[in-house]
Amino acid sequence: MTRDLSRLLNPQSVAVIGGGAWCEAVVTQLQKAGFSGAIWPVHPKREEVAGVTAFRDLSALPKTPDASFVGVNRNATIDTIKGLSAQNAGGAVCFASGFGEVEDGANLHEELLEAAGDMPILGPNCYGLINMFDGAVIWPDQHGCLPCDRGVAILTQSSNIAINLTMQARGLPMGYVVTCGNQAQTSQAEIAAALLDDPRVTAIGLHIEGFGDVRAWEALARKAHDRKIPMVALKVGRSDEAKATTVSHTASLAGSDAASAALLARLGIARVDDLDVFLETLKLLHVTGPLPHKGIATISCSGGEAALAADLALQHGLLFPPLNRRQKDELFAALGPKVALANPLDYHTYIWRDTEAMTLAFSAMLDPKLALTLLIVDFPRADRCDVSDWDTAIAAAKGARAATRLPIAMVATLPELMPEAVARDLMNAGIVPFCGLDAALAAVTAAQQNDTSQIVHNLCTSHAQVGRTLSEAEAKAGLAVHGVVVPRGTRDLRAADDLTPPLVLKGEGFAHKSDHGAVRLNLARADVPKVAEEMGAKSFLLEEMVTDGVAELLVGVTADPTCGFLLTLGAGGTLTELLEDTTHLLLPTTGEHVKQALTKLKTAKLLDGYRGKPAADRDAIVAAVMAVQDYVLAHADTIAEVEINPLICTPTRAVAADALIRKADD
Repeated sequence: MTRDLSRLLNPQSVAVIGGGAWCEAVVTQLQKAGFSGAIWPVHPKREEVAGVTAFRDLSALPKTPDASFVGVNRNATIDTIKGLSAQNAGGAVCFASGFGEVEDGANLHEELLEAAGDMPILGPNCYGLINMFDGAVIWPDQHGCLPCDRGVAILTQSSNIAINLTMQARGLPMGYVVTCGNQAQTSQAEIAAALLDDPRVTAIGLHIEGFGDVRAWEALARKAHDRKIPMVALKVGRSDEAKATTVSHTASLAGSDAASAALLARLGIARVDDLDVFLETLKLLHVTGPLPHKGIATISCSGGEAALAADLALQHGLLFPPLNRRQKDELFAALGPKVALANPLDYHTYIWRDTEAMTLAFSAMLDPKLALTLLIVDFPRADRCDVSDWDTAIAAAKGARAATRLPIAMVATLPELMPEAVARDLMNAGIVPFCGLDAALAAVTAAQQNDTSQIVHNLCTSHAQVGRTLSEAEAKAGLAVHGVVVPRGTRDLRAADDLTPPLVLKGEGFAHKSDHGAVRLNLARADVPKVAEEMGAKSFLLEEMVTDGVAELLVGVTADPTCGFLLTLGAGGTLTELLEDTTHLLLPTTGEHVKQALTKLKTAKLLDGYRGKPAADRDAIVAAVMAVQDYVLAHADTIAEVEINPLICTPTRAVAADALIRKADD
């Protein structure tokens, strides 16, 4: 069900239930934030909490509270939540821990959900929420947020990460900070979807530990797309724990993190790897929204900075479009003949302290074809230096922004060289104040516009447990029914005369045949009996060898318990684990998305024809992948894993030279 969180997130009254230091802190923080609504401490023995008159119990409150902070022990929490729900309260933060996250808390978890009924709760084991738009700070600790009229929303499961993020000194306006706790009832995706209803929210940042209900995330992504609110995620869990010993390459290369990455990509949620880039991306999205492409410009008064920017931008896949005639003419007029005009631009220091000339130069560099122009400026330490000379750079940046209305950022190469006061001033002027050059360029990459209008619904979720592994012949026969091209072959060695040499002989019963000497290539018909005797297998598969391949790919599908079926595309054959050159999509997908995914592989150079070799038939490759998808979707209830490795790609076809299918337990 969809719960109404509006009263909890935007309350007119807050009940603070409990009398400990944590509850006192909530009252104090509400007062400090200038909350204009009613604050009602509730305690059976105390006359006041943090200087505010207390009520003996819930029945004594003047009205039903919109939001409540429940700061009592876990057993008392259940009774309190039950009482609030009976009064039709707007929602509650459950501060206590010791529920589903501990061994003896499972029953209490269920009791809490029953007590809450339809009333929304955050947690348990939840620190609370900060709403700086309205001063509704239901938060039992210090924080570093400032009041704002427009700003981002940040959601995290970790209270400590939430506190640390509020202490940022980067000029980012934080309208909401919400901790999600155990998410016993209300999930992170549901909370984020509710925050989208607030028109003051400009972007949403998500620190994600796990997804839970994928359908809720799909609903969030669709709503964010409709509201045109960008999102960025810091998803933790890039571990190797999912890469257990398996019979296939696909499972070892995929892992749960690959499924998470594919899900975020499908949902149009940008993913970043650290808190620095997380905050810098939110700043960029707050000011400019998503960027349309990767074309940028940088301006600095140092050749060293220009070179550093060029090198780092290359690592992030960003592009520096050459200057057009208009830019060159206007830059020449502003800078004169001594400056080499290029992108990145080193404008030297000839015009430093000349606000008018600097404004003209910065304005000249800005252009509609650029996604963003970055002005590199490092500020000196105010405690040791005179910073007044840098006022000209700030004024020129503001002037260029006002004159052109084009996207512009000011970036300090080191985070500490962008003062918070300057960052806030620039932000108010519509200029992105970046703290750290590398983080800035990573943020520019993350902010590339994702088209979520094509979100594919109804992910095929499977919880299959691994059962029987089909023989290669059985696997190929099943895939061929759905259109996968397989070599002509036979399991009857006496029928070798019906096949055209050169031939391939494989011994059945081995997961990795090459490792066991169970594959022999380039055989003539007469070679088959002797090679089979040497191989010593109980059964065999004899096939015609594909001799005109220009590249080998891996096409694999694994069942992820959370995200559904994960498609892995990568370098195949002997290069699979050597290169670890892979990309991932969630099923169902489209042929167009498969084509785009293939371009991300290093192996794509081979597919295009490398060093005079012919190109592979891309349409045939896509058809093979879509045929694998058809097989998986047709057997979704029984499939644990499917792999073709290699898919031999030729100028005219794509052939499954080896195939593996693992079925689920019956």
